[in-house]
Amino acid sequence: MPRELVLGNGQLLVNFDSGLNMRDLYYPYVGWDNHIGGNRNSIGVYIDDHFSWLDEDGWLRQVNYMKETLVTNCHAYHPKLEIKLSINDAVHFRHNIILKKIKVENTSSREREVRIFFTHDLSIDGSEVGDTAIYNPDLHAVYHYKRNRYFLFNGCTKTEGIYQFAVGTKRFGGAEGTWRDAEDGVLEGNTIAQGSVDSTISFRLFLAPGEAQSIYYWIVVGATYSEIVELNQYILDNTPEKLLRKIRDYWRTWVNKSDKNYCDLPSQVIDLYKKSLLIVRTQIDNGGAIIAANDSDILKFSRDHYSYMWPRDGALVAYALDKAGYPEVTTPFYRFCKRVLTFQGYLLHKYNPDGSVGSSWHPWYKKGRKQLPIQEDETALVLFALGEYYKREKDFEFIAKLYKPLIRKAADFLVIYRDGKTGLPLESYDLWEERRGIFTFTASTVYGGLMAAANIAQLFGDLYLTEKYEKAALEVKTAIEKYLYSEKLGRFLRGVYLLEDGSLEPDYTLESSLFALFFCKVLPPDDPRVVNTMKAIQEGLWVKTEVGGIARYTDDYYFQQSQDIENVPGNPWFICTLWLAQWYIAMAKGKEELAIARKILEWVASHALESGVLSEQLHPYSGKPLSVAPLTWSHSTFILAVVEYIEKYQELGLKNGKM
Repeated sequence: MPRELVLGNGQLLVNFDSGLNMRDLYYPYVGWDNHIGGNRNSIGVYIDDHFSWLDEDGWLRQVNYMKETLVTNCHAYHPKLEIKLSINDAVHFRHNIILKKIKVENTSSREREVRIFFTHDLSIDGSEVGDTAIYNPDLHAVYHYKRNRYFLFNGCTKTEGIYQFAVGTKRFGGAEGTWRDAEDGVLEGNTIAQGSVDSTISFRLFLAPGEAQSIYYWIVVGATYSEIVELNQYILDNTPEKLLRKIRDYWRTWVNKSDKNYCDLPSQVIDLYKKSLLIVRTQIDNGGAIIAANDSDILKFSRDHYSYMWPRDGALVAYALDKAGYPEVTTPFYRFCKRVLTFQGYLLHKYNPDGSVGSSWHPWYKKGRKQLPIQEDETALVLFALGEYYKREKDFEFIAKLYKPLIRKAADFLVIYRDGKTGLPLESYDLWEERRGIFTFTASTVYGGLMAAANIAQLFGDLYLTEKYEKAALEVKTAIEKYLYSEKLGRFLRGVYLLEDGSLEPDYTLESSLFALFFCKVLPPDDPRVVNTMKAIQEGLWVKTEVGGIARYTDDYYFQQSQDIENVPGNPWFICTLWLAQWYIAMAKGKEELAIARKILEWVASHALESGVLSEQLHPYSGKPLSVAPLTWSHSTFILAVVEYIEKYQELGLKNGKM
């Protein structure tokens, strides 16, 4: 089930599904550790001797955010129970506090007692082994702990705190969990349990006909018992209502830091642009790791997840945020890359949020030969993004700190890691991590990275390095034109494979990532070879169903839903579809060409989840999300396309109104 709502502050991240269950809770890094791991942490309602969980049939739910904030705005109405809930969730922007406000409205014509239940199914540090759950009478609250991880659960109505509680065993020895205890409307009050444990707390309200009252519920997270006690008192002293208002105001200020003219873009695109900025921010750890996605449901398919920092994804996200005017968010990412760069000058497959090396399926040794298990575009794109960062920010002191340990080191590697005969980069894995060869996307990023390094070297008066990097870049460009272009097809190839005899075998598969040719400035967007390539992508990879969108490449197997390759070459991906929009923007000479790009931006907005979350892929027939959601790369590519659209619109001097 996709994560419809994400909230975070750079250290604490929580995800909710469409049933308003909390499914993931990450701390002390964004993406690590997950202390829920996909388990349902649910809300239940007991009224008139009837119990119902909010994710059950019978509830009419709306799931969204308050405009321009990271505060949720959700509604759940049960016509038969005659009860309506209005829910606001938020994570404090500075403190590790999760706040929830539920306004409970009695829509019946009689006075009633309503009980609201909250379940806590934690597996601290990813395992339930050794967890403890306990009720503390001094705090009148429940907390769970293991080693240096503490989670306190508390709340209040206008008249009292927690009404009832239960602590117990879950999924062991025949015990299902305290959530089952809740379903008769009464919690038994057990005070402590260890091992595989959970807890449930409840609150009660007495409502007159048509009356509404609010419940406030909070979770505080810390490394020590004293820390959660202090945070709990901080909420009581400041009141949860005031804190929610401060959080709302903070994010509205953050997302509107610049007075941007959105030209002729419709409101739904502008709204998704701002939501994307906010959602991307939740996926960035304060230590610099830009995490690909934090939807733990993907574990069902691969027993691994997306909660890693891929340097490629991170560089492209940072590039988008820099262009959108948020360099203060991205500078820790570049420092992170400096810290994890190998002494040889390349970045590895992916990293955990703390900088340790992530899992990988790329071998160091294959078919009796040693090889580097890298995707070279990941190293190159960091340099490319840094070059673009300096062009905008002119932050010389920041670049100076990265020049020797990151920029020169990585650029020297890109120069060396090439074939002496062709000038092409040596073999590495492609951006999809599926095949090893020499790819147009990778070669284009190497060109872009080397040119960025050459420009930065010039700033420091290193003319020898400037010439060295520029010469290598131009050799790569020449090699791209010679070896990666097919005269027969009239377009660029996905790549070539080095055979045992030294010859190159072409890969004719139509591939959306060929957009990198103009994105990385190898060739201008109106070069006839680029035009033919992008037109081929539009015609050959567009999904010919009511859903539409661009597939990654012909016969894409990942989450494949159809063998009708002619009409459904693969599932539509948001990033691949947006790459086509970026090309139309780059090509635009007037409003007519920009209108095509605007239509794609509108397509993206119309296929987002109700909350505005963008998945990785869409089902080609139903349009439902596939794989992870949200995908940080999807949102950042939308941000970048919108910024580029605005820049081109203004560059062309087109008439517009400020929205």
